[in-house]
Amino acid sequence: MSGIDVHLRWLLAAPVYGIAYAAACAVFWWMARRRGLADDTTLRVMLAGLIGGLVGANLVQLFATGMPGKTIEGGIIGGWLAVELMKRYVGMTRSTGDLFALAIPAGEAIGRVACFIGGCCYGKVATGLPWAVYDHGALRHPTQLYLSFAALCCFGVLYALERRGVLPDRALFAIGGMLFCIDRFVVEFLRAGATMLGPITLAQAGCIVGFAIFATIFARMLRMRRTLAYAA
Repeated sequence: MSGIDVHLRWLLAAPVYGIAYAAACAVFWWMARRRGLADDTTLRVMLAGLIGGLVGANLVQLFATGMPGKTIEGGIIGGWLAVELMKRYVGMTRSTGDLFALAIPAGEAIGRVACFIGGCCYGKVATGLPWAVYDHGALRHPTQLYLSFAALCCFGVLYALERRGVLPDRALFAIGGMLFCIDRFVVEFLRAGATMLGPITLAQAGCIVGFAIFATIFARMLRMRRTLAYAA
């Protein structure tokens, strides 16, 4: 990959990013139809999340590294803020978290392939690894593809849970958040870049906090469900 001009790499990566966002929107709308929420209001919420995600992904990457690109953490934060603002604007009170639960890993599974093509988010040197790829002047872990595979697995787990229909509302989003934090925390050990907080990176610190938040939300849902079951 290092033999390809960096501008050409990003030119090749751009349409793949576009496909990733299109796939995420398609999965979101599929979930909206399953939940009986496929209307104009939900469409506006989806578009707000898309625009907010794009802006957040680019701005956080620029502020964090000083270089152009996208970061999924910024995309999630920007998308969440945009969705909440749009829901307040249109007066929507029903949770839309589960609609995004499968959309996010679907988009990431494809988007990480674009990262691999573009050359960002690359891994540490791994000269003895049979599947190492030559990039940025050395044989490295293809961490972009690791994250793509992890996102695909996350999508599979959430899809199976959705098909069973046994979880309370918003549980899919909480589980998806926990899975994302786990896979990102693990793969981060193989990504190139300096640690910032002792032995861990800033992204890993965010994953620890994020996992605790999502786990607390999920545990609260389960307790509430048991309480309602006992009361019935």
